[in-house]
Amino acid sequence: MQRRVTGTAIEMLGCGTLAGPRLTKLLLSSFKKSISQQFSVNFGVNQRFRTTSSIQGYYELARERSKAVASFYNQSAIDASAEKASVRLTPATMLYAGKSADGHHILSSAKYLQKELPVRIAHRIKGFRSLPFIIGCNPTILQVHELYIRAYHMLSDFPPIKDRETEAQYSKLVQQLLDDHKDVVTMLAQGLRESRKHIQDETVIRNFLDTTLTSRLGIRMLATHHLSLHEENPDYVGIICRRLSPKKIIEKWVVFARRLCEHQYGNSPLVRINGHVAARFPFIPMPLDYILPELLKNAMRATMESHLETPYNVPDVVVTIANNDTDFVVRISDRGGGIPHRILDKVMDYHFSTAEESTQDPRVSNLFDTMTNSGPQSGPMHGFGFGLPTSRAYAEYLGGSLTIQSMQGIGTDVYLRLRHIDGKGESFRI
Repeated sequence: MQRRVTGTAIEMLGCGTLAGPRLTKLLLSSFKKSISQQFSVNFGVNQRFRTTSSIQGYYELARERSKAVASFYNQSAIDASAEKASVRLTPATMLYAGKSADGHHILSSAKYLQKELPVRIAHRIKGFRSLPFIIGCNPTILQVHELYIRAYHMLSDFPPIKDRETEAQYSKLVQQLLDDHKDVVTMLAQGLRESRKHIQDETVIRNFLDTTLTSRLGIRMLATHHLSLHEENPDYVGIICRRLSPKKIIEKWVVFARRLCEHQYGNSPLVRINGHVAARFPFIPMPLDYILPELLKNAMRATMESHLETPYNVPDVVVTIANNDTDFVVRISDRGGGIPHRILDKVMDYHFSTAEESTQDPRVSNLFDTMTNSGPQSGPMHGFGFGLPTSRAYAEYLGGSLTIQSMQGIGTDVYLRLRHIDGKGESFRI
């Protein structure tokens, strides 16, 4: 019975239309209905009660439980947090904050997170409430919505961090929430695909996903940065690599993408890397660990599918690195025949894929494996059509861009441009 009522609360909250006394009233009504059914089962439908005290007691219990459920989904607390502005840090601030021998930098990081994470999560809950009614009531979307509500209350209820002991407990909570939310983007993709026929305004959904996914990236980067501060690695400050080599990180994902391509097609294109291959600079590998495999998989799939008659004689994919004082650019060029005119305007749309319909996401069960550096991605060469639009959103969040130049009949060039964290001009903020 409690599970049934909780589900009712989630549904009302997800649809964003019921709150306050009306929510409590409907919750109580649901409890009463469940209790009446329970009495019918336990005592027989036709049995006459001598007094009303027993059932009145059950109604009182129902009323108390409904208050507890309504209290858990406390609208006012979330609303108050959602009105606050988030405090975004520049990577340079995170990089040069330094480390203290007594661990004070870790306590400062934890205290910042304790104030910041509930605000950012409240913003995301507000975003779920703003979804169109029929989209927000999708069971999978509601499940994600509840995950955010649960995370908000767990983080908000944590006692103030004053020493290393409470910080250690807080870090365990943060890690637990990272694990709990690892499949959220896959769930969003599935839920929105299920609701596809009900989407009347693509712009609303695109804006929701752009904001939700980039905010999620920021939250995950901040949380992982704090957890990484506990580790002793001279090449890193938290999640920031002091001397990142674009060539090495590209090579890592080339190996992954080629292995995946060979499994799918029996062969894979060779990849040549040229340009500023010796470049090294401070940067955060985490977003690159999502964007690069997506772009490389797309280039290899296009190459193989445009040369099905000669799968063991396919043109190379060429990756060019350009580095300057302001930003760096990675160009991935393939000879995969280019993007047809009829779909060129759609390749950056969520839920659009040039591939056949697939029941699996490109990253199968763990979309964010690479976001937590816990292992390589796996799965087919295509899926929900989230790869390019998510990569574009991430690039723009990081102060850069992702653009496509297609020569129909020849191939496609994809340009990933990202701003340096310590270069000329204003840096992006996380």
